[in-house]
Amino acid sequence: MKQFTSFVIKEARHILRDRRTMLILFGMPVVLMLLFGFAITTDVRNVRTVVVTSQMDHLTRQAVDRLAASEYFDITATVGTSKEAEHLIRHQKADMAIVFASDFASKKSGLQLIVDGSDPNMAQQWSTYATQTILNSPHSPINSKMLYNPRMKSAYNFVPAIMGMLLMLVCAMMTSISIVREKEKGTMEVLLVSPVRPLMIIVAKAVPYLVLAFAILVSILLMARFVLDVPLAGSIVWIFMVSAIYILLALSLGLLISNIATSQLMALLLSAMVLLMPIVMLSGMIFPIESMPVVLQWVSAIVPPRYYIQAMRKLMIMGVGIGDVMREVAILSAMALFLLGVSLAKFKTRLE
Repeated sequence: MKQFTSFVIKEARHILRDRRTMLILFGMPVVLMLLFGFAITTDVRNVRTVVVTSQMDHLTRQAVDRLAASEYFDITATVGTSKEAEHLIRHQKADMAIVFASDFASKKSGLQLIVDGSDPNMAQQWSTYATQTILNSPHSPINSKMLYNPRMKSAYNFVPAIMGMLLMLVCAMMTSISIVREKEKGTMEVLLVSPVRPLMIIVAKAVPYLVLAFAILVSILLMARFVLDVPLAGSIVWIFMVSAIYILLALSLGLLISNIATSQLMALLLSAMVLLMPIVMLSGMIFPIESMPVVLQWVSAIVPPRYYIQAMRKLMIMGVGIGDVMREVAILSAMALFLLGVSLAKFKTRLE
């Protein structure tokens, strides 16, 4: 046990001495949280809106007032025809137009939205927000209620996704590079002829990254709660328990990459191809999985961050219990055991 502790301390000192690595490990979460929280956001804000109406009756006035009072829309002009509104949108003086029929007050219908569709995703959001804002009134037959995210903040979606991406990258990429570095320097052979068993060496090299991963997890949760105002509705204990399974999975994947890679550059490229692109594109972090082609949906089924992100959204945002994420936990546990078994078996084979 004393030798194992010495190896852990040695690896921890090596990590702490590398200031660039420490800057990346703890600077990346802060930068990403601030970027996705304030800059790279899909929140609807200050949409330039034109109102098209031939007469401003009381019901139309109420609808326009609700739009103007919301934080989503800025009423920039009121025109009499749809052509005038389209002219303003075409010349980039407005983002959308809301056309009220002349008999809107009497029939309580006759509403048309003209939206700049050059960005389809934002156009769809503008239409949804405008419809909800206009129809959500005490006198409307349609009254919707937004659960869990009433203000529809994109940070609620991005924070669990950033957790999944960072924990995977830190644990898998850094672990694989650390082990390959020992092979490149020729010190791995020295370690292997020591009295410590090879498995203990690998575990000792993984422990510091395990601690760093939990430190990053705590920093993300603190920033999410106190900087981005994202609630932690679920149990903190279960959030950490599910994260521990995911971190073990990531460490196992890092060990597997280190078995394949022969250089640090190769380990970095493998990590980028195997981890970064699938996480961003296929995990549901940015693009909904349901909107993907069927083939890509099947491919996404083997991407571990998909299940971790789903579990964190349920635990953090919805506040459900562990029973409601057992499917995700079971899949992550099975993946972790499989990758750990393959990695250790592959590692022992290479040593022989």
